[in-house]
Amino acid sequence: MRNKFQTSSNVICFSILGILTISTIPVSVSAEIASSPKLILAQLSDIEKQERSQLIQQANISYSQGNLPEAEASLRQLIKKFPEDAFGHYQLGNILFRQGKTDDAINAYQEAIRFQSKYALAYNAIGSVYASQERWQEAITQYKKSLEINPNYGDALTNLGQALWQINQKAEAIASLEKALKVYRTQKTEEKAKRVEKMLRQMKSNDDPSVS
Repeated sequence: MRNKFQTSSNVICFSILGILTISTIPVSVSAEIASSPKLILAQLSDIEKQERSQLIQQANISYSQGNLPEAEASLRQLIKKFPEDAFGHYQLGNILFRQGKTDDAINAYQEAIRFQSKYALAYNAIGSVYASQERWQEAITQYKKSLEINPNYGDALTNLGQALWQINQKAEAIASLEKALKVYRTQKTEEKAKRVEKMLRQMKSNDDPSVS
């Protein structure tokens, strides 16, 4: 039986791109230029930095208007111009995932990791793609890789906890969520903290994770 944290074709209980959700997966394209490796940015001229910023802005505008193909086009133009831009590959993955292009999204996230090996957000994002397909063990592997890079990454801790719950590792799931809760409280991220508190209450009141 599916439990209350199980996914459906349209609903997923996972956080991605820094936003915790129990509805459809959100995506955010916005970020500062400093999100990319400093080494890459140091190699850019002022004109190139401006061009890069404009392409990111174009992607933001297209996304905010609900025009995902245009956002994708801007990001593809970005990585064509700056092929080693890990941030560009990562955000392209986000847009592809939002469009349901899961294989392409994973490839984009992997490219981001190729250029920035300690890209915790990208590992977390790959995990969320697998989770959307109910490939729990593969998702868990990716979340753990993310946490090896940043042990206090609240969203990865939350995602890991929910994935562990799906394979009936209840104690480990609760432990991961409790750590996520501490992180969110420390960061004063109240909305996320409240949502994790709700998950924990639901989990602790249900002795059998397989019961809906």
